[in-house]
Amino acid sequence: MEGTLLSRPEGIRCGWIVHLFSFLTVVLAIFLTACSDEPWNRPYPVRDAHKNIMYSSFQERPNHLDPVQSYSSNEVRFTGQIYEPPLQYHYLKRPYELVPLTASSVPQPVYLGADGERLPDDSAPEDVSYSVYDIRIQPGIYYQPHPAFAQDAEGMLRYHNLRENELDAIYTLGDFEFTGSRELVAADYVYQIKRLAHPHLHSPIFGLMSGYIAGLKEYADILKTVSKQQTATSGRREFLDLREYPLEGATVIDRYTYRIKLRGTYPQLLYWLAMPFFAPVPWEADRFYSQPGLQERNITLDWYPVGTGPYMLTVNNPNRQMVLVRNPNFHGETYPEEGEPGDAEAGLLADAGKNLPFVERVIYSLEKEDIPYWNKFLQGYYDTSGITSDSFDQAISIGSGGEVSLTDAMLAQGIELRTAVSTSIYYTGFNMLDPVVGGYSEQARILRQAISVAIDTEEYISIFLNGRGIPAQNPIPPGIFGFLEGDAGINTYFYDMTDSGPQRKSIDFARQLLAEAGYPEGRDINTGKPLVLNFDTTATGPDDKARLNWLRKQFAKLNIQLVIRGTDYNRFQEKMLKGTAQIFQWGWNADYPDPENFLFLLHGEQGKVEHNGENAANYKNPEYDRLFEQMKNMPNGPERQDIINRMMSIIQHDAPWIWGFHPKQFSLAHGWFLNTKPNLMANNALKYLRIDPEQRAMLQADWNRPVRWPLGVLLGMLLAIILPAWLGYRKRQRQPAYRGSH
Repeated sequence: MEGTLLSRPEGIRCGWIVHLFSFLTVVLAIFLTACSDEPWNRPYPVRDAHKNIMYSSFQERPNHLDPVQSYSSNEVRFTGQIYEPPLQYHYLKRPYELVPLTASSVPQPVYLGADGERLPDDSAPEDVSYSVYDIRIQPGIYYQPHPAFAQDAEGMLRYHNLRENELDAIYTLGDFEFTGSRELVAADYVYQIKRLAHPHLHSPIFGLMSGYIAGLKEYADILKTVSKQQTATSGRREFLDLREYPLEGATVIDRYTYRIKLRGTYPQLLYWLAMPFFAPVPWEADRFYSQPGLQERNITLDWYPVGTGPYMLTVNNPNRQMVLVRNPNFHGETYPEEGEPGDAEAGLLADAGKNLPFVERVIYSLEKEDIPYWNKFLQGYYDTSGITSDSFDQAISIGSGGEVSLTDAMLAQGIELRTAVSTSIYYTGFNMLDPVVGGYSEQARILRQAISVAIDTEEYISIFLNGRGIPAQNPIPPGIFGFLEGDAGINTYFYDMTDSGPQRKSIDFARQLLAEAGYPEGRDINTGKPLVLNFDTTATGPDDKARLNWLRKQFAKLNIQLVIRGTDYNRFQEKMLKGTAQIFQWGWNADYPDPENFLFLLHGEQGKVEHNGENAANYKNPEYDRLFEQMKNMPNGPERQDIINRMMSIIQHDAPWIWGFHPKQFSLAHGWFLNTKPNLMANNALKYLRIDPEQRAMLQADWNRPVRWPLGVLLGMLLAIILPAWLGYRKRQRQPAYRGSH
């Protein structure tokens, strides 16, 4: 046999080397990355780590960003930073104080009689036929850059008559090549007031404002007629240029001054002038967005707002992210130079007089679940956070005397706690039209009182709110004129005054009341049948089960059987409108810091069934209504407080509500998140907040240090496997190969 030496295939040899080199390169890259000080779990681009960006989140997509329709808290967090009404709330002062925003001053009304003659400023409301507010805005305020203002070389608006082929490459507002701007003028505010009556916009405050703004109700009828005529002529909905149709209650005086004319007196108008409803909308934007091709692409004012505020919305992706960026045309504003006692010591005046806003960009990320959000906050990737029930024990420590403080773990991270009692109330209501729990007979009244005593609100707050609330004694929350501190404000129908403070009346007392109402031991004294009541609710999810079981047990203490009637939201609303619900839960958050905004919830003219108003209990007491009409437009003072006290006595006696509670807001902020002070009225507080991005980046790196040793072990194991294989391969390379022959 004779052997012939064969050469080994070069392609095979090179292939081994290439694959091995590539693998080792990847392993080395991973190891080198592990040696970096940058956190591996950062959810944002590394290039933004040291930038002046605030990070927050949202859980629900905003439905409306058009200021004429937007009314929800998850919407105003955006609209409040973009649009500028004439007034705003002072960021630091308490009680809440209105101050100018775009207006040069807070307007004062001029009162007119029936013949148009001017009346004294102290005229009785019944003598006033009209109130006139002249509002002068500051010159030199400009809108954010926007295609609606873009002009061509001849000075014509470039994008107001778009042809279909011009929209082929347009999918978002950012696809327009040119933008422009112009100065804010008084006519823009008048235009927005007219939009309250627009037949296709359905503003939630039109019903209220049409009762005050002169001619607004009739104006809506005019616009509806014009719109129908346009549609009949062209076969489609056309742009309705509101400049062509005058409104008595909103007129332009000059370039920077406009007038609002009200029927009678309505001092609460000033509060509305601090809301986006009364922010300016330029006719150019209305005309631009009315074009059919844009509406089909969802390029509308509801999606892309345009304003003069400190921020503008540049990304609207409600399934992922919303982004606000500083408005390059912002007219400028400075941080307040005074506040209330303690603000200076808390560092809240350190930025006094400095230009606003401080933060350049705000990124809101969609977070549907509480736990991932909470973990990212602890890692430093969100600047502020609320406290859910799941995270309460981790964040909050309750002392033996009930005092609230942060846990040691939170303090070690430099986290700060901010608390405030919300200007809100959550209550359980009785339908006063119901034949059993409603009505104004002595029997029905005592039945409602018995149930109100039995429902242990303090226990509910302790179990389900971690103590974050105070039992309500009436509709008015703390911080609102009319709220009485201490013993003076206690509802003595349901509480006993003791040496240790007010104590809820005993369950034995509630059972005694129940017997007086004709239901001893929970049975009808006439028929012997058990008392069965119905609770209508939309709360039917797994998380609501414990609350509903707790509520059943409260009624069971009186041997009352409570039937839970779960339903979807639309069906529930239908029951409320028709008055077929019996007992229900409801809530109200203040639009403005005035007692009228809470006491109207029991005003007869606001009855849900009869007037489609906010009086969900359909309560109607002639004396209460008379006092309400007398009180609602009065200035704050002893006389108004006396009337409010009399109104409280009436509703506490009639018990149309189980008064429920005023929630407490607990919020957390990292040490780099500055100028945080709860302001429950201001919608535009974002501009006051400041970030220290360098401190944040340093602490993020410290809190999220990579754990490198597992990678070192992995690399060692890989080398232990690869090295022998490589050596064996090289050994075989050096050995000659033979092929036998005969």
